[in-house]
This record gives sequence, structure tokens and C-alpha cells, in this order.
Amino acid sequence: MIVKTLETAPPDGGTHWSTRQMAAVSGLNQTAVSRIWRACSLQPHRVEHFKLSKDPLFVEKVKDIVGLYLDPPERAVVLCVDEKSQIQALDRSAPILPLLPGTPARMTHDYKRNGTSSLFAALNATTGQVIRSLHSRHRAIEFKQFLVKIDKEVPADLEVHLILDNYSTHKTPAIKRWLAAHPRFVLHFTPTSGSWINLVERFFGELTARKLRRSAHRSVKELNADVEDWIGNWNEDPKPYVWVKTADQILEKLTGYCNAINASGH
Repeated sequence: MIVKTLETAPPDGGTHWSTRQMAAVSGLNQTAVSRIWRACSLQPHRVEHFKLSKDPLFVEKVKDIVGLYLDPPERAVVLCVDEKSQIQALDRSAPILPLLPGTPARMTHDYKRNGTSSLFAALNATTGQVIRSLHSRHRAIEFKQFLVKIDKEVPADLEVHLILDNYSTHKTPAIKRWLAAHPRFVLHFTPTSGSWINLVERFFGELTARKLRRSAHRSVKELNADVEDWIGNWNEDPKPYVWVKTADQILEKLTGYCNAINASGH
């Protein structure tokens, strides 16, 4: 049964087996099939997604950024920077119904769009605190304003190492001129298609799950106030994300994915 699960397709031509289908061809009942699959850690109904970076400097960038997490430089602050753009102020067509015993919170499927906002955030990799700025747009001019804010908030005697992606607004002539005039800022770019290595993405996920997904906002002003309040509370008791894997461990795992893809003939 295990070999059949791993190496064959179900008789209906589908992509994966169900317990009902496997029970029908194996002579076992569904409970037994489910128990055997659990014992072998098999979950045919699940699929995970991945994307391999084609960045020619992938290895160097991974080693550089992981090095900052595991062994940060002295007299320096490491900030994970990104923009969460186009956050929508959505107002539901009816009030959200609260959680009740036996009934989850409920909200309408339809909503009204009331504008968007863009959040610039810099997560301190050591303390977990977040420097933030909200703007109506996310152009190079807003990014420069955010750099100025970081420059003001980080003590002048510290170097500032920024981990950020390859978005074009991070590399415009105006930004390059500003950085040349502020040599304590050092930029470390993530690999192409490598946002998973930037810890601020974890923070954005937390913001979405804990605040934005179940909120309703009648205006951008209301949305911004809500986001500011949530991040303010976060900064009162910040919880840093602890990076544990070395660059070699990451590269070894990715090598395994590559070998598996090659072995599949694709």
C-alpha cells in the first residue's frame, strides 16, 4: 500500500490518493489506511510550494545575510527592511459577528474598498523592535524619507546594516546619492526570489494574521491609525525572530531539492 501511495496514481486519474480510494483497492477500511499513512508520515492531500532562485550570486548573498543574523557586527544594528504595499482599507458590508461558543467569528464575503496605504518597516534583527512609516505610495522618494527616519532613530555611533530586496526603488540614483552621503549605511540585498531570508516578512505575516485579516476600516486614516497602534503595542514587548540555520545547512537542503528535481526528469 505504501508503494502504491508513493508511486502510482488513483484509478480515477487524479493527482493523489484519498483514503476511500486506497481502501477500495487495498481491501482495508478507511480507518486502517489513515492509521498507516499517519504512521509513515504520508499526507497525500497536502502539497507545499517552493521557488528556486536563479540569482547567480545566490550562495554569496545567503552566506552574507545569514552571517549577519548569526554573528552580527559589533557597534552596528542590523535592520530587515521592506515595504508592505497596497494595504487595503476594507469595510465589510455588514458588521463582523463576534466569536461565540461553538461558532467562529464571521464576516461578510463582500466589502467596500476605501483606499490603500503602504507600510515601510525596519525590523531590528536583535531586539525585534520595528521602525515604521506609512505612506500613500511606495516610490523612491518615500523610501528615501524612510531612510532619513532610520538615520534619525538609530544612534549616530552605530553602523546600519540594511537587509532588503532588489526592488527598483532601492537602487535609484537619488537613493545611491543619499547612501554615498551617509556611509554608515551598508546594504545587503537578498537573492532574487529569496524574500524568505528577510525576517521582516515574518513580521508582515504576523501583522496580517493578527490585525489586518479580520479588521474593517472605513478610511485610510482609520487603517493607518490601527496599524500604528498595533505596531506601537508590538514595540512595547517586542519578540525577535531567532535565526537558527547556518548558511551551509540551508544550501545543503536546497541541494537536496535540486537533486530531487533532476531525478524527476524535469
